[in-house]
Amino acid sequence: MTSNTALRWGLYGILILFALFYLMPLFVRLTTSLKSLEEIRSGSLLSLPREITFAPWAEAWSTACAGTQCEGLRPFFWNSVLMAVPAVMISTIIGALNGYVFAQWKFRGANLFFAAILFGCFIPFQVVLLPMAQMLGLMGLAGTIPGLIFVHVIYGLGFTTLFFRNYYVTIPQELVRAAKVDGAGFFRIFWSIFLPISLPIITVSVIWQFTQIWNDFLFGVSFSGAGSQPVTVALNNIVNSTTGVKAYNVDMAAAIIAALPTLLVYVVAGKYFIRGLTAGSVKG
Repeated sequence: MTSNTALRWGLYGILILFALFYLMPLFVRLTTSLKSLEEIRSGSLLSLPREITFAPWAEAWSTACAGTQCEGLRPFFWNSVLMAVPAVMISTIIGALNGYVFAQWKFRGANLFFAAILFGCFIPFQVVLLPMAQMLGLMGLAGTIPGLIFVHVIYGLGFTTLFFRNYYVTIPQELVRAAKVDGAGFFRIFWSIFLPISLPIITVSVIWQFTQIWNDFLFGVSFSGAGSQPVTVALNNIVNSTTGVKAYNVDMAAAIIAALPTLLVYVVAGKYFIRGLTAGSVKG
């Protein structure tokens, strides 16, 4: 066995260990969600279910108690859908236009303005809670789904602008100059030249924003009301609500249901995320 072969097998072994380390919680969560409470008490968390039951999943979806509201995750899941989809679309569209301007339409102070937007990527969530709460109150959006959409769009613009700017800066400016000579304006150039080749970076922006928005807890618990709470807040309430015996199988099923959308997004489009992220890293 050559040294290269030994090194390769060593790397494979390390990767397998890391994969097992990260997949073990998912395995425990999935197997526990398919067991009855009696089997959980009498068996081990690492054991496979002797008799598979989907009753915990049905309870987590429709009847589990989140505080005093015993409607399961279903209404909160759709709250997250109503929040995440518009926020992702709006932040991606505005980020694409911002990146297009910063990459191809230079103006005085553009670098300073871009640096100010980029600075927003590094501001901790906790810093903006009080100012954002005051802003939502003044706008009449406190405790509503549109208010949550507004918060996530504002906080995500720094990232989407950065993604699109770094992607568009790799496009030769000669294309823009030629389009201007032919009489194309700002939006015509964007729509006919830049948007058709933006699929990789749009994929990056959508996956990034959807994951951040769907998994967010702090903004959800801070700015939502009784009827607008996202699924992450409801999951926390279900796990921390006890009415007698702790139903670990229901808690595990609820956690998987809450995580399913982001898991599916990464399984289906994960490879496109890496391709799009590296496509704009040549220069800029």
